[in-house]
Amino acid sequence: MILHTDISGQGKPLVLLHSGGMTGTTEYMEQTAYFVEKGYMVIRPDLRGHGKSAGSNEKYFSHCAKDIFDTLEHLQIDTCHIAGVSVGGVAALLFAKRYPEKVDTLCFSGIFPIKPDNWDELSKEEGEAHEQLFENEEAVVFLNEIHGNNDWKALLHSFQAVDFYPFEEIGDVGNLGVPTLCLVGERQSIEVSAAIIFQEKNPNIHMAVIPFAGHLVHREQPDLYSQTLERFLHIYQKTTS
Repeated sequence: MILHTDISGQGKPLVLLHSGGMTGTTEYMEQTAYFVEKGYMVIRPDLRGHGKSAGSNEKYFSHCAKDIFDTLEHLQIDTCHIAGVSVGGVAALLFAKRYPEKVDTLCFSGIFPIKPDNWDELSKEEGEAHEQLFENEEAVVFLNEIHGNNDWKALLHSFQAVDFYPFEEIGDVGNLGVPTLCLVGERQSIEVSAAIIFQEKNPNIHMAVIPFAGHLVHREQPDLYSQTLERFLHIYQKTTS
């Protein structure tokens, strides 16, 4: 399935994948401006069920990688840098695992290679937060606007399914050969621990801990996120030039 996509700038393609419940154009605004100025083509798709992209919520992540592949093929893009956060981070990693020949570098934030001990508690808290969101009239108007014909409430409910999060597939990174950076916020100790586990599973996975940030690093510290990601891309390009 071809995803609805926002494209800015010209140069080496950089794909940025949004978090759950958002869209390509409601996230990564600061990063888009930053990397366009640095000479990149910034590509921001709406993941399936988000924004203007259709698609079933069933077996969500099993379709995401193919959606990204189909979209890049449609855009006639051979290879790209790809980065994602939370749901977008999972999609980015699974895409890099399935289509490594399409990926120059990979960056992900806010994802877990093993199931945390308090995962059920975290899922319950997220579900309660969603219920509060449904009662927020201003938020509902905004989400109705950005998601168009998509049922965003059903999408958020689907995130609570027992088998939604593919821990086993995410954690299977021992053979991942794509240059990879795990970006985490210091205020999320559980995600810092997850980053360490990623490195234990594959020593070639780099880690950067961003101060004064939590789960959504790119929103809370956009400048540090952009600068750290750019440094990673610069080092990779320098070593391969």
